[in-house]
This record gives sequence, C-alpha cells and structure tokens, in this order.
Amino acid sequence: MEEDIKIFDRKRHQNREDLAGEHIWGDLGQLVLLLIFLGIWISDTFFLHYSDGLAHSIPGVIKFPLGIGILLISGYLARSSLKIVFGEERETPEVIRKGMFGKVRHPIYLGAILLYWGLLILRCSLTATAIWIVIMAFYHVIARHEEQLLLQKFGQDYEAYMQEVPMWIPRIRLT
Repeated sequence: MEEDIKIFDRKRHQNREDLAGEHIWGDLGQLVLLLIFLGIWISDTFFLHYSDGLAHSIPGVIKFPLGIGILLISGYLARSSLKIVFGEERETPEVIRKGMFGKVRHPIYLGAILLYWGLLILRCSLTATAIWIVIMAFYHVIARHEEQLLLQKFGQDYEAYMQEVPMWIPRIRLT
C-alpha cells in the first residue's frame, strides 16, 4: 500500500531529470473531466435515465463480462505503466520501452480511456458517451503535447520509438 502512495507522490517527481514533463492542464483537466463524466454517468444510470435506453437492449450476459474485462485491462495498463514511469528513477534519462510502453506509446492514458469505455459498456448512456468523446480528444491533445516534450528531450531516439510503437492501438504480432 505504501508503495502505491509513493507512485502518486507528485512532489517526489517534479524535478526528476529522467522525466520530460507533462501538459500544464493535464492533471486538472483529467480531474474535471472525470467528475463531469461520473456526474453524468451516475445521474443518467441511477436517477434520470435520460439517455440510457440502449442499456436495456444489450443483454447483461454480454455487457457485464465485457465491461468488467475492459475495466480490468484498464486497471492493469494504468497500474503497471505508472509503476514503470514513477516507480523507479533512471540514472540515465532514456525513452521507456519496457512493459506496455513497448506496445503503445501512451498506456496510462489508454488505461484511463478504457476505464470510461468499460463504464459506458456496463450502462450505456448516450450523454456520457458524448463526454467520453471529449475525454478522448483531451487525452489526444495532452499526449501530443507530451510527445513534443519527449522529442525535445530525446530527439531521434524518441522519433524512432514513434515509428516503432503505435500511439493508441497496439499492433498485434503473431511472431
């Protein structure tokens, strides 16, 4: 438990030379969008039922295992990737390629996007889906900004990484 708290200790990570930085509105934007999404999703799902008509047309035997599965994948992506980035300090700054960073360039943000998607599958709210689209656009913008910081810091090494590893959707390789 104490290790989990250290991963999210922001002050400990502010002046690390092995990290490139993040978008100035990244954390606040994520928090605000999370609160808006949850407010709409909860109120539509449990109280207003304004735009959750689709929820009744998809059988629970499909949406619950699928939604729970996506939530589990989301948790794995976020936890394992946060641990790689913030759990260890690299003496020599380098492009991180291990774990999910070898499959997708933004596994932490992808985990967050999948969290929202899992909730949407559990209880289909069209209003919350509209917010989810805004959230995906927000994550894309902050990811692109952070890629510019990484390009400035790591140059050709990060450029090569961008060519090898997709931004959002992992390549499936059978070898």
